[in-house]
Amino acid sequence: MPKRTPTPIDALAESFLEAYAQLDPIEATMAGVSGHDDAMPDFSPAGRAELAALNTRTLATLATLTPVDATDRDTAAALRDRLGLEIELHEAGVDVGMLNVLSSPLQWQRDVFDLMPSTTLDDWATIATRLKALPDAMESYLMGLRASVKAGTVVPIRQVEQGIEQAAELAGPESFFPEFVAGAKDLPESLQRDLALAARNAVAAYGELERVLTDEVAPCAPDLDAVGRERYSLWSRYFVGAEVDLDETYEWGLEELARINAEMLAVAGQIAGPGAMLEEATAVLDADPARKLHGTEALQAWMQTTSDASIAALDGVHFDIPAEIRTLECLIAPTQNGGVYYTGPSDDLTRPGRMWWSVPKGETEFTTWAERTTVNHEGVPGHHLQIGSAVLARDTLNSWRRMFCWSSGYGEGWALYAERLMAEFGFMDDPGDRLGLLDGERLRATRVVFDIGVHLRKPVPRGYGEGHWDADSGWELLRANTRMPEPNLRFEWNRYLGWPGQAPSYKIGQRLWLQLRDEALARGENLRDFHRRALTTGSLPLSVLAESLRG
Repeated sequence: MPKRTPTPIDALAESFLEAYAQLDPIEATMAGVSGHDDAMPDFSPAGRAELAALNTRTLATLATLTPVDATDRDTAAALRDRLGLEIELHEAGVDVGMLNVLSSPLQWQRDVFDLMPSTTLDDWATIATRLKALPDAMESYLMGLRASVKAGTVVPIRQVEQGIEQAAELAGPESFFPEFVAGAKDLPESLQRDLALAARNAVAAYGELERVLTDEVAPCAPDLDAVGRERYSLWSRYFVGAEVDLDETYEWGLEELARINAEMLAVAGQIAGPGAMLEEATAVLDADPARKLHGTEALQAWMQTTSDASIAALDGVHFDIPAEIRTLECLIAPTQNGGVYYTGPSDDLTRPGRMWWSVPKGETEFTTWAERTTVNHEGVPGHHLQIGSAVLARDTLNSWRRMFCWSSGYGEGWALYAERLMAEFGFMDDPGDRLGLLDGERLRATRVVFDIGVHLRKPVPRGYGEGHWDADSGWELLRANTRMPEPNLRFEWNRYLGWPGQAPSYKIGQRLWLQLRDEALARGENLRDFHRRALTTGSLPLSVLAESLRG
């Protein structure tokens, strides 16, 4: 594709990215934007207001610029969508004192260190500088939490209680920070002392967070988990990247759940004999030594082998995978919260794309039949192909489009779509792998019903109980439609309760991706070209992507 001449709108997006990265250095590191790895954000109300002011100024400047081509039109539409929603969230007060079990300042200040290089002396000097800044960042977060208390916008008590547990762990004798810096070898004594002191101060900062959450925030936290239709609609637009009919989507979720359960029973019959129940089929699969892994070293090796095989099989056949992203690094995460996640490559590609498996404490056996679809989701053709393709689009897209613009509906929707693609391409024909794929789809459909049902307090449908959905009836829904171990499922339950709109965006995004594909094929476009066009747009909000692809 020919190199594109940057435009004034590109320049605006680039300047916005640089200013945003300075204000939120953690987000910059996570996105792979270099130059800010030694700093921490300001989580106080003033810091959040500064980000909102940047968004407002940028949109005001954008209004004075005229797009010169289709790429410009997409950039302008994406900026209006993403920045406009950030402003709405700020005006609603939800960006101050954020707290949930997975993605809030509590986790960000610890998790960012997983993404930082730690090989050279300079790497560890950068880590030391950022680690020294953590107590001030934590103090700014405490200011935000206290502001939420004063404003009456404290998150529900379940999230506060989970936050107290997580803070206590990071403040306790097995805290991540001392162990992390102890891994630094062959450093000057002065730097080792700096790291050790900074780690102790980080532990103390999390101890103060635990105290504030316990003594000041928890007494003011409401019991009700549901956020209501108005707040939920805002979060849904933010995560999906498009406005959806929540009531129709909820009914579709129920239909999908019934469809997937029926298909799973049919596959169970193939595995354990006609009429077999799911429990019988999973027991057969779990007992198969060829499908079992023992220990995290075996899990990591299987992840890597499976990912490498997918890349080799797909490249040049179903996708053209650039050489720069044909390597995906598969790792066991240092956290033990459960779940699998992906982190993208840095802009200069010195940090490769990585798949991380967070193994809960005490879990030592793993079944491959249930997880092959997960590797497809996080790796290729899922997140690694999607995010890596955008990072490499330097000749056509500005850095904000390549590295920073993100909507869960686009990204997670693509990853679910990628799981289904692998089945369509014939890679999931084994009945066990097929059941694993369907089990994952069932979880995503369950989340649509749970999330919309609980947060909008919808009536519980016949067969699932009585009254209106709440945390307890939602728990029973999850238990009936997932096969996760209880600790993992409890974490997911808390996640959905405290992060409204995020979990359904996967399945809703997949639905919209399938609609866009069907439209493209109806226009006569072939599948490989559709994927190439879609993946080189960067992570556009799905409403913008739809207009771009229909273009």
